Amino acid sequence: MVPADQGGGVMRADLLSDPIAGLDEALAAVDAFDQALVAGLLRPQPAQAAGLTELAHAVAGTPLAARVSEAAAKAAAGAAGEDHFVALAAARTALLGSVHDALMTRVIEATGRPRGEETVPATGGRQAANLLAAARAWLCDLARAGWQGIDHEVVSGAAQVVSAMLPDPSLRRPATLLDGFAAELAASCPGSALERIPARRWGDLWSRGILLTLPGAADVPAPGTATGRLLPLGVDLQEHATAAQAQVHAVFEPADGSAPGLVRATVSMPKPDTVVGAGLWQLLRPHMSLLAAVGEGRSMELTDMPVTAEGDLIWSDEHARPSEPADAFTTARVALPTATDAATAPLDRHPTRIAVPVFLEGYAAQQEDETVTFTVAGHPLAVDTDRVPTAGPLTPESVATSNACIGLLRWDAGTYRVQPLAVETTVRKKPVALHAGAWAGGTTDKVGVKAEKAATDAVAVLRERAGRLLRK
Repeated sequence: MVPADQGGGVMRADLLSDPIAGLDEALAAVDAFDQALVAGLLRPQPAQAAGLTELAHAVAGTPLAARVSEAAAKAAAGAAGEDHFVALAAARTALLGSVHDALMTRVIEATGRPRGEETVPATGGRQAANLLAAARAWLCDLARAGWQGIDHEVVSGAAQVVSAMLPDPSLRRPATLLDGFAAELAASCPGSALERIPARRWGDLWSRGILLTLPGAADVPAPGTATGRLLPLGVDLQEHATAAQAQVHAVFEPADGSAPGLVRATVSMPKPDTVVGAGLWQLLRPHMSLLAAVGEGRSMELTDMPVTAEGDLIWSDEHARPSEPADAFTTARVALPTATDAATAPLDRHPTRIAVPVFLEGYAAQQEDETVTFTVAGHPLAVDTDRVPTAGPLTPESVATSNACIGLLRWDAGTYRVQPLAVETTVRKKPVALHAGAWAGGTTDKVGVKAEKAATDAVAVLRERAGRLLRK
């Protein structure tokens, strides 16, 4: 059922400001455990023991209660073994999963959209148990050392295990996580010299790594296929010093007439640190024709496109072709309210994974200093303009003068926030639509053309240097 219009498009922002019972307590228990990991669990102090006990109390009354209680007691005594660390990681993950579910329940109430059904993964093939055990042993060593106790000797213990895991496709998911985690820790050594420790982030990576090394934990349902029309809503562009990723959010209308659903298509590429801004599209564009369709404002026809149970299209240009023009705001107004939200895999249930497409209009936008807020039917909703990429015509200033917005609803720092993907605003007394992904397929905009030329020059220089080194 679509919520009654309260002057805020098809989302009830009033529901997003109501407190959620038990949320703060669950997060406090996670934080307490994360602080215990900071100093390490080789010789725990009373404060760390208290943090472990708080985690155990948070899952009391659940199927995990007995195992986590035992694990917390062993860890507090400095005698935790591998099974105990697994139980603690499971408890932490379960708590954040419950936070995710509570937040998503509120989002579903606010949007009024149906939720996709969960699927159970089929049992995968036999994995190399010895490699998984070796990876798990390294993660246990990290927990004993603590983030303040990491050094290059401790961190380097992952190198040989990761090298052995990466060639095996069934182990690539945990291997990639461990590889990135080890690199991040190595760049932070020695831990004793760190002024600030990202306890929540490293706790996330540690607990996820522990669980992914359990046999069968990384199994996922076999992908299905999608045949029908894809209607893009917007692009979430993410940039790192050495990598870039574009994720297209869209409504998919099956050819068989069944209910439409929300899907995502993602392309990621490594990049030199000299390619930034609009130049990123030049790296990403050749690997996914959907970006050109987004830039041109077109839909796409899909034929047997592989798709996961969580709504992620495993993109292949062979299964797609450009189709008719499709305005993203028309899609947001007409198709989005009835589209089914994709389900979330158990291990992916985490507050940071929440990124739900929403549509807002009729709000009042205010800007104070660099903070933008939408007031929707009298209820303020924070706007995350920091996530607006420089690789498109959308800017924080245009968001602050907008009257309609397609965005991703996220949860960060204790509150719901909207990340704008596109807005409708007025420029020189004329209504215009500005999209973060407007330059995805190419642009004639002066700023965009200049950035793409700079990227072309940078890549050409790097290729020439690489060729020179190879010739030597």
